[in-house]
Amino acid sequence: EVQLVESGGGLVQAGGSLRLSCAASGFTFDDYAIGWFRQAPGKEREGVSCISSVDGTTRYADSVKGRFTISIDNAKNTVYLQMNSLEPEDTAVYYCAAVSPAPVGGYYYTRTDEYDYWGQGTQVTVSS
Repeated sequence: EVQLVESGGGLVQAGGSLRLSCAASGFTFDDYAIGWFRQAPGKEREGVSCISSVDGTTRYADSVKGRFTISIDNAKNTVYLQMNSLEPEDTAVYYCAAVSPAPVGGYYYTRTDEYDYWGQGTQVTVSS
């Protein structure tokens, strides 16, 4: 069974850091795009960052550039999202998602409908 499990969420003060993990089971990240999305109350789910398991290329939403870093450990079949300098506006449920194959030609999957597999989400709350 294909499964993605997020962990690492929690409550943190503004300016603090958290590291989210997305562990995959039932498949390996051989040729996948893995994305992090978030959804705040009353808002649509939005893309935060994505990474290719093939060449490690990454992309970030403008709102998190310079603060968040996505990385992948293929040996552990896990993708991480290091979140620094957190702001109250980052409060949301964070989801990881995966789709195969990874895009080519400099294209990035940023829309929710481009991903096939989703985790259950982990809550991140940033207090001011």
